[in-house]
Amino acid sequence: MAGTANLAGFRCFWTGAGMGTYLFHGVQTPATLAKLLDRPEDRREANEPLFRNAGGALLGIWYGIGGADVYLLGELPDDVVYTSLAARVIASGAFASATITPLLTVEEMLTALRGSGATNYRAPGAAS
Repeated sequence: MAGTANLAGFRCFWTGAGMGTYLFHGVQTPATLAKLLDRPEDRREANEPLFRNAGGALLGIWYGIGGADVYLLGELPDDVVYTSLAARVIASGAFASATITPLLTVEEMLTALRGSGATNYRAPGAAS
């Protein structure tokens, strides 16, 4: 995925420059883990350029105990750019499953909570 993204008008969690923060959780396939056992490599070297070329930044990669679970935190301009990047990674076949979670800042959550007062919601089975 080559190219850069126009960051005008976006917000940035870490730098204030205009990007969203995303958490990727992937479960590596046994074949992927076997390849890494055979030839260990720092996967930041493969992932940092993907984020940079998409106009974002890789903030870090973590592994769960056992090595199959991978957690990646990154910033990208918007949901569409992240979905495009994630689709490319998931289509590689390196992961048995993947979950992508857009994260909100505390300020964004407070705004959402304050705005929810204008919405009337009735839980299933509750009296109207």
